[in-house]
Amino acid sequence: MSLTDSSPAQIAKAASVASRNLATLPSADRDNALTAIHQSLLQAKESILKTNARDLSLASKAAEDGQLSQSVLKRLDLGRPGKWEDMLQGILDVRDLEDPREHLLRMGHASYEGSDQAYSGLTESTEPQQDGLTLKTLLDDGLVLERITCPIGVLLIIFEARPEVIANIAALAIKSGNAAILKGGKESTASFHAISSAISSALTTTAVPNAAIQLVTTRDVIASLLECDNHIDLVIPRGSNELVRYVKASTRIPVLGHADGLCHIYIHPDAEPDSCLRILLDSKLGYPAACNSVETLLIHQEALRSHLPAIVSALLEKGCSIRCDDASKQSLLTSLPTDKSALLQDAVEEDYDTEFLSPILAIKTVIAPANAPEDVAVSLAVAHINAHSSHHTDAILTSSASVAQQFQV
Repeated sequence: MSLTDSSPAQIAKAASVASRNLATLPSADRDNALTAIHQSLLQAKESILKTNARDLSLASKAAEDGQLSQSVLKRLDLGRPGKWEDMLQGILDVRDLEDPREHLLRMGHASYEGSDQAYSGLTESTEPQQDGLTLKTLLDDGLVLERITCPIGVLLIIFEARPEVIANIAALAIKSGNAAILKGGKESTASFHAISSAISSALTTTAVPNAAIQLVTTRDVIASLLECDNHIDLVIPRGSNELVRYVKASTRIPVLGHADGLCHIYIHPDAEPDSCLRILLDSKLGYPAACNSVETLLIHQEALRSHLPAIVSALLEKGCSIRCDDASKQSLLTSLPTDKSALLQDAVEEDYDTEFLSPILAIKTVIAPANAPEDVAVSLAVAHINAHSSHHTDAILTSSASVAQQFQV
């Protein structure tokens, strides 16, 4: 991995050359590189965390002055319990994945008895096929159409201030045989440099070219990189709505990006209450600043008394703000002790379109007409999600396979 202040055109060209070398490396060489990166980061832990602490100190002052949001500040902290360990384990998890270039075909073409038959149907097969083969169809005698997996080429990934993202992306790019150009947020500049140096040191001992993963250190290069459609094959912006819209409007390169993480959980009345409690605590408070943290809880009216009090009580005890619609608030006022019910807030319509990125949860009751079939409530929940969700991560809690299937479809 190289720290580069080269021109955008030089960066893109170097990545393009490196991508072709990386794409042809054996799986063992790429896996060895990930092992080396893991070991190098492990050895550099103390210096990286000290550097990250300095970034965090400067960012804390910016947050106090109102120049930086609390959600971004939380994402900067690489010393948060479990975050460093998760980053390192993630590298090993990616290393141990099946090589995407050696995808095993689970669907094979049908067998034929007559040489004059031409059949394009598929039948199930568990036999491994050649490297990267995902589809094989007989079009005519002696004419077989095959679809194979292959690396994309060069990825331009623009992201915010989460320092562990560099290790995440480097691992995924190397495993899949893609080169990557990275541009991170300025709040974690020193942390990015420390992690990149450890990764670069590791790659010098492997067959993976250093230019395969580049961290751009100069400012104002994004606009120029977005013009390098002759060398860059895919742009992945990870950040605000403004960033994603800007990237999409500024390049001819294909863009894969999402912005908001407006995530929902719907509780059906047949869901197991203890499981609902554990899932809500983890999905709301495990990492509130994450883009897959739940922001809105949809709950069936029949689950208001059986499920909601324990969930809200536990969330309030841990400092989470609860914003309720009328039905859920009235139910909770009669089931919670006064000291907790007094903390409940009234939800406004805007809350259901807000990515809080903090310990705040909006609650909406799903009210189906009297004696309506079970699927009506699920349809109402899905309709709310489709109207308000960013379709990042939405879930249903139910013990019914048919209800879950309806939600999924």
